Amino acid sequence: MNMTYNVERRPSENLGQVLFGERIETSPYKFSFKKDEKCQKLCTKTYVKGKTEDKNMLDFLKRGMQLNYQHHWIVDNMPVTWCYEVEDSQKYCNPGFPIGCLITSEGRPKDACVINGEFNKKDTFYVFNHVDIKLTYHNGEGEGWRGARLVAATLEPKSIMNSLVIVLFLSGMVAMIMLRTLHKDIARYNQVDQDDAQEESGWKQVHGDVFRPPTKGMMLSVFLGQGTQIFIMTFITLFLACLGFLSPANRGALMTCSVVLWVLLGTPAGYVSARLYKTFGGEKWKLNVLLTALLCPGIVFADFFLMNLILWVEGSSAAIPFGTLAIEQPVRTNQIPRQIPEQSFFTKPVPGIIMGGILPFGSIFIQLFFILNSIWSHQMYYMFGFLFLVFIILLITCSEATILLCYFHLCAEDYHWWWRSFLTSGFTAVYLFVYAVHYFFSKLQIVGAASTILYFGYTAIMVLIFFLFTGTIGFFACFWFVSKIYSVVKVD
Repeated sequence: MNMTYNVERRPSENLGQVLFGERIETSPYKFSFKKDEKCQKLCTKTYVKGKTEDKNMLDFLKRGMQLNYQHHWIVDNMPVTWCYEVEDSQKYCNPGFPIGCLITSEGRPKDACVINGEFNKKDTFYVFNHVDIKLTYHNGEGEGWRGARLVAATLEPKSIMNSLVIVLFLSGMVAMIMLRTLHKDIARYNQVDQDDAQEESGWKQVHGDVFRPPTKGMMLSVFLGQGTQIFIMTFITLFLACLGFLSPANRGALMTCSVVLWVLLGTPAGYVSARLYKTFGGEKWKLNVLLTALLCPGIVFADFFLMNLILWVEGSSAAIPFGTLAIEQPVRTNQIPRQIPEQSFFTKPVPGIIMGGILPFGSIFIQLFFILNSIWSHQMYYMFGFLFLVFIILLITCSEATILLCYFHLCAEDYHWWWRSFLTSGFTAVYLFVYAVHYFFSKLQIVGAASTILYFGYTAIMVLIFFLFTGTIGFFACFWFVSKIYSVVKVD
């Protein structure tokens, strides 16, 4: 393998790579296949003792080794993997490799120094400047590929089965309500003997208040408009990825597609927000338009700008240079609000909202491990078929969990369902944040305040988008359910 030093023009990045902070530099290594060469010198660097410039460069290099900075190489758009032996002669492979390691003044090896007993001198830095590169390529037809045990492919079907069990459980609950309990309720409420009907209690009794406009309807309509934008963007992106149009080998394509779709989908977001705001009886339509267009992007931009400032201060290369269908209500709203009876603990707003996010999160939490690994551990994610299926499962789970809890609250004659339906499924984002905190402390080895702030800053953006996404799913599922049940019951 022949290696020569030749600096070439750096490749241009697409929009997705820029947003992810990927700065690809051309390597000085040149490879000649079918020819093995050993101990080829790439370059020589001499540091002069006492020279201020050289001392600063060495201090910078030592600081990088203390923080366990890594090389990340790409060959033919595939990440280079560093493999080494661990306990019981097992081989462990990790994307990228460290620039070096150190032995502390107490003689304790840190990071990569633990893999080799020759690194044992106290208070010493070891630079990994000798690199053994092995490229394997397929040559010749009819040769079989050697199989390997893929742990991820084993875990993915298990996670899908776990999610499907949750969906079947919820579907059974909803089917029981829709086909049995709800059918009996409608038959009882539509009986001829109105005197007996008036003695009944349940969801029919709040028909005159169930569509009463919620408090802070402006914010709810804005959240739902932006959630609709995120939902359509996510669906189209995952669908294209599932069909193979967004290959993992095309670095940054997934993010580029998402951002372009986000920009193009402002129209449905504006329509949903304006239509719901009009349904709520709002009159400040100019403010509604501005908030729909600017609120979520403004929050994301402010967070992103703050994270970018931290990257600039740290000198990081990741810093970025810069339907026409109307909504109709099936029943008339009373002028005087109905008094809500005393609620039990489980039908109060907060317990219901907290319980509502458990099952949707349970359907995706195993998949989250692979997604977070691809983001923070630089591991390639390629199972978009599984991800699209999990997306559909999350859609069904959020809808059914929200409908179920909405029905229980209506049976308790509590008609404040607008915000509750949004927050019930949106609370899944809180569990996502808790899982991200657990992942930070249990899986990552992040050192320094700046890196910690960056992690939680980007996590906050992800949680906000997921909150709007899941909240919108739950709201429209609940809106459809409430409209349907009150359209088939006879009211005065």
